[in-house]
Amino acid sequence: MGVHEPKTGDFSVDRGILDELSLDEVARKRTCRGPSLKERLRESARCSLPRLKVWLFSWLPVLSWLPRYKIRENGLGDLISGVSVGIMHLPQGMAYALLASLPPVYGLYTSFYPVLVYFIFGTSRHISVGTFAVISIMIGSVVERLAPDANFIPNITSNGSSVVEVDVAARDAYRVQIATALTLCCGLFQVVLGLVKFGFVVTYLSEPLVRGYTTGAATHVVISQLKYLFGISPERFAGPLSQIYILIDLCHRLPSTNIPTLVVSLVALAVLIIVKELNSYYSKKLPLPIPIELIVIIGATVISYYGNLNEIYNVHVVGEIPSGLVPPRVPDFSLFPSMVGEAFAIAVVGYAINISLGKTFSLKHGYKVDSNQELVALGLSNTVGSFFQCYSVTSSMSRSLIQESTGGKTQVAGVVSALIVLVTVLKLGSLFEELPKTVLATIVFVNLKGMFKQYMDIPALWKSNKVDLLIWVVTCTCTILLNLDLGLAASVAFSLLTVIFRTQLPKYYLLGWVPGTELYLDTETYEEAKEIPGVTIFRSSATVYFANAELYREALEDKSGININKLLKQKKKQAAKQKRLQAKEEKRAQKQKTKEVRGAENGMVSVAANGTAHPVHKETDSVHWRGSNGDLRRDSHCGNGVAPHSANGSVANGCINKGFEQEPEAHTCDVGDERTDDPIWEEVRSTEVSSGSGKHSIILDLSTVGFADTVTLKTLKNICRDFGEVDVTVYLAGCQVCVVQQLERGGFFTASIPKSHLFPSIHDAVLHCLNHRDKELPIYDCVLEIACVTQL
Repeated sequence: MGVHEPKTGDFSVDRGILDELSLDEVARKRTCRGPSLKERLRESARCSLPRLKVWLFSWLPVLSWLPRYKIRENGLGDLISGVSVGIMHLPQGMAYALLASLPPVYGLYTSFYPVLVYFIFGTSRHISVGTFAVISIMIGSVVERLAPDANFIPNITSNGSSVVEVDVAARDAYRVQIATALTLCCGLFQVVLGLVKFGFVVTYLSEPLVRGYTTGAATHVVISQLKYLFGISPERFAGPLSQIYILIDLCHRLPSTNIPTLVVSLVALAVLIIVKELNSYYSKKLPLPIPIELIVIIGATVISYYGNLNEIYNVHVVGEIPSGLVPPRVPDFSLFPSMVGEAFAIAVVGYAINISLGKTFSLKHGYKVDSNQELVALGLSNTVGSFFQCYSVTSSMSRSLIQESTGGKTQVAGVVSALIVLVTVLKLGSLFEELPKTVLATIVFVNLKGMFKQYMDIPALWKSNKVDLLIWVVTCTCTILLNLDLGLAASVAFSLLTVIFRTQLPKYYLLGWVPGTELYLDTETYEEAKEIPGVTIFRSSATVYFANAELYREALEDKSGININKLLKQKKKQAAKQKRLQAKEEKRAQKQKTKEVRGAENGMVSVAANGTAHPVHKETDSVHWRGSNGDLRRDSHCGNGVAPHSANGSVANGCINKGFEQEPEAHTCDVGDERTDDPIWEEVRSTEVSSGSGKHSIILDLSTVGFADTVTLKTLKNICRDFGEVDVTVYLAGCQVCVVQQLERGGFFTASIPKSHLFPSIHDAVLHCLNHRDKELPIYDCVLEIACVTQL
């Protein structure tokens, strides 16, 4: 085997044809044996100082980078970035707490404790963990389902009339219990999944699915905040189509809109949009983006306080914000059964958003993010935070972009932002008690701009991939109509179904040889790819498994043009004809023999030299017919029709065949002679041409097959057997090593299907077929070898 390079850009290979057996010898295949369970357990239990160090750094990533932290290089950037993100945490934390149906101060708690936990256990250097709109609205849907306002309306009688008023304090306290229990359950899910290395679960959430889901969730956020913009209180609806019912109810209540609240909303919305557009336009010229959200909050609070908007114009404000941190409290475990499904959905969605942002920044800045450790870090952030009255967190795209663009290099920026939030909670929280809730709603609206830009995915996906577009549209629609939990489940199920359908309905190709190369390409796509006479090369675009194995077989018969059932029926039909013909000839021979016996009894004699009369048996060349595979052949006891005489002039052991002497020469033929004037032969030939039985070899390109289940093994065996019955040999080519091992373990290779029928490439298989093209192929022996019968 030699490799020559005649000139740059070309190559030529000189080697023999390799099948799987010869390849194993040439390449010296190893007999791989993985470690036993006992060996793996012993290895995992082995302890050493380097192993302990690696284990400690993997579970506490902060130890791997904090001791080597370079203050001169990273200190200033992390400080500026942390202050900028901390300023964003304040308005977003309070605004997103309203989405979770909680008092705004709990959004500030959520922006403090989980950030510190992620600083210790996280592996991403640039994401900003904290409140997020989608997670907040998922939390709020569970909170309002388990603690609706109707459960906290005591009947108070005043001056003989019944007054309906919600006990806000009791309602908020119970909602906080629900939110913390839900967060703990979500965190435990994430920690357990991370410990069992289940980080790959997020791979089932494709990018179109995640973007469609977040877009649908953004619609939920907008609908939930409309009541704050218009100053109205619609009824609460739950279950499928609840968002449609809420919109209808809002439209009915529009005449009762609080005009002062609407004016505040429109002014705040206009200021936020204008300044944010200026920030985007002059992003390269501004050292830091203008903190317009914080400026609007401060300005609205001052105007509300001095204008007494709450009492005079009935503009709803945030209300009491307690100063200081709350002591830790154990969540209520008894609430777990009523929220397990939602907790798992929040855990998966939160992790999907977190790891997608983390990997985006890691690729940009050239470091690695551990997906399983990220799952553990996010789970610990939620678990620890639930004991300090926090609700579920994930990374925020807007804050993460600010943290990265303002010079943040490590999670020290997160610690700085947490300190900003801490100072606000301890000293400045009470100053925001007169902040109108509608201003927080406008902040939520403006921060959803990036999510609503995702509607531009529709034209892009229409051009690139319509299946992904279908996933995006179905996910967004299901999320809006079926709510967040059922919408996610339906979207994942639909996404997996598209994969199944695409593997069940793959494209099948017939490959042809490109002259002058060893390449075999689709004959329909490439003009120069020509089919090799007598050889069919078949390929599927997807792996072959139990769901599409039967379709694979049907496509093979259709593409090859070989109708196995039709050929087998024709074969049986011709065999039956031969059997009837053989029986007819045997009956004719028996009658002839009977005539000969009767002639001998009639006194036919021969006279010897001494005058003695001897009886002579008049035999007319006794003909025997023997068949081999339906081949009828003429066997005479004497070949020349002349009876040999003995020395005394008698006919010794003679035979007389008068009929053979008179038979015209044109009526005799050899066994293998093909009688073109035979109507049976013409029928057989027309059947062969129409059925495509001129093919003698089929090569199955299995390079796309990644595994071989039992159904695949059985299907391949049946293909080899059925095509073998019509004298077409099936070869396999391009199998991966794992597939070959599965074929061996499944007992695929037998005496009828030897391993020498497996080739490492299509070219090897084709050359093997061409080298054997001249040998006599036993095609339909029972039909083709029809003997010519001599008429007596």
